[in-house]
Amino acid sequence: MHPDFGAPADPFGDPADPGNRPARLAVGVVGTGRVGPALGAALQLAGHRVVAASGVSSASRRRAEALLPGVRLVTPPQVLAAADLVLLTVPDDVLAELVAGLASTGAIRPGQIVVHTSGAHGVAVLEPAARAGALPLALHPAMTFTGTSVDVARLAGCPFGVTAPEELRPVAEALVVEMGGEPAWVPEQVRAMYHTALAHGANHLVTLVAQAMELLRAAGVAEPGQMLGPLLGAALDNALRSGDLALTGPVARGDGGTVRRHLEQLATVAPDIGQAYRAMARATAQRAVRSGTLKPEPAAALLDVLNEENH
Repeated sequence: MHPDFGAPADPFGDPADPGNRPARLAVGVVGTGRVGPALGAALQLAGHRVVAASGVSSASRRRAEALLPGVRLVTPPQVLAAADLVLLTVPDDVLAELVAGLASTGAIRPGQIVVHTSGAHGVAVLEPAARAGALPLALHPAMTFTGTSVDVARLAGCPFGVTAPEELRPVAEALVVEMGGEPAWVPEQVRAMYHTALAHGANHLVTLVAQAMELLRAAGVAEPGQMLGPLLGAALDNALRSGDLALTGPVARGDGGTVRRHLEQLATVAPDIGQAYRAMARATAQRAVRSGTLKPEPAAALLDVLNEENH
């Protein structure tokens, strides 16, 4: 363990400077789902050494064997006993119980770096570890993981939501850079909002795209992905560049007749998608009005169509 690791008087400085990067560490991974093995593999590429991991299901053990070959699979307390840097890559809802349990049994050592990768939590959830003398860091990769070696390459340039005590901020950012990521500071008090934004965008996007593909198949399109790819790629790029000003289509134009025909089709073919369409069209209309893309009068007529109950 580097004797000055995390000491307020010895900050690492610019994490992009190789001279400011952390000393080589023995790394342990608790939870070998899709995220943990990929981050462990990235840290090994940076020169650290994964010494132990824990996983329960057969799938998690296979992932560990594929991405961390030769690494011992042991219990969580045994992982902590062997590691200077511990990655807690477990589901959000079990993190607090895991940390409290490890701290209560004395598994956490003073000076040990304890990192969790939950987007929903900051460092408050690691308070039991901090009381035991650990250095708590929250490093959340803003990326979806497949559980394969592809994830390690995708970490290049991946944004990480970083939350840590101020004196440990350089340490946290340096570790992210070593994994190939780009650190983005997220204060503790807005961590839940940060995660809400990512989940709303990424998870609901998948549902939206899957629904559009389902409708195209119903319309006889053999390869809906090929048809949607260019359109959705351009829409995403425009939205990231211009926000609400990128809105196009019948809702943004206030074309209530077209929207009514859409709802009639959906009522027959896919009522569940019709409910989602109606909700998204309302939200789109409201944002279009606020941005000035849609005038209030056609917006009111459009909302009347969306509020009709016979579709």
